[in-house]
Amino acid sequence: MTKITAAISAVGKYVPEYVLTNKELETYVDTNDEWITSRTGIKERRILKGEGLGTSYMAIKASEDLIQKRNLDPKEIDLVIVATATPDLLVASTAAYVASEIGAVNAFAYDLQAACSSFLYGMSTAASYIESGRYTKVLVIGADKMSSIIDYKDRATCIIFGDGAGAALFEPSLEGLGLQDEYLRSDGVGRDFLRIEAGGSIMPPTQETVANKKHYVYQEGKTVFKYAVSNMADVAEKMLTRNNLTEPDIQWLVAHQANKRIIEATANRVGVSSEKVMMNIQRYGNTTSATLPLLLADYEKELKKGDNLIFAAFGGGFTWGAAYLKWAYNS
Repeated sequence: MTKITAAISAVGKYVPEYVLTNKELETYVDTNDEWITSRTGIKERRILKGEGLGTSYMAIKASEDLIQKRNLDPKEIDLVIVATATPDLLVASTAAYVASEIGAVNAFAYDLQAACSSFLYGMSTAASYIESGRYTKVLVIGADKMSSIIDYKDRATCIIFGDGAGAALFEPSLEGLGLQDEYLRSDGVGRDFLRIEAGGSIMPPTQETVANKKHYVYQEGKTVFKYAVSNMADVAEKMLTRNNLTEPDIQWLVAHQANKRIIEATANRVGVSSEKVMMNIQRYGNTTSATLPLLLADYEKELKKGDNLIFAAFGGGFTWGAAYLKWAYNS
């Protein structure tokens, strides 16, 4: 019996129109373009403006882009996963709303939250469903409206994050294409260093929590950087070693876009040359769950059937991991 693997058969994206430049950020906090660029690689990021527009808006737009490009009937979709750290609402599922809005009326849907590793975890989940043979079309959307949880007076975070969404459709492959291997990890020590303190069950919202800005992202930058560099590089290297891959075997490194220096450190560790490293952090910043699918959408035309891709991500929690995927189509 031929083994079923889970392959990406289409991708889509959406980024908001409004561009927040480093120059504009100079008017918010004590910083400048050279300082931001040299430390992060970020030149600008996109911000979603408009009353009542949340993560679902971008997720729907990215899905519609994919559906249109793939000429897909949304009624054929079996499952919709929205990987996000910024759901529309704390209880009602963002994914359920997105599925209904895009016409995926036969799908079940749920949200997945693993901070910046959310899309990578979503890939693993989709692959398991596909490989089981129970479902044939799983839509994984990475989307985050990070501007909704950022204090634009906090220099440590406001320069880093942006808004955006990317989507990928997973379908069965009988050619051995798609997800080949994965290695996912977590460590609860991380919630001391990257978190939103209030709004959950430990510290419900009060006038005091709002006044004290406890509903914004807090990051202990140096500690998070240290963990991210070592762990992303470790798992990416593990993917190569475990699958007997060397640098010539790898066509692309698809790394979470948190910081250019972290991406470069990961590439150096696995020996991948710079021209094989997908990079769009300079235009979007860190879009959290959306970084990996946005990379795929931006580089789609350069990807060839059979290309070997190594994914790596690191996020709050801490959560991190790597995956090895064979690209399944030519654009």
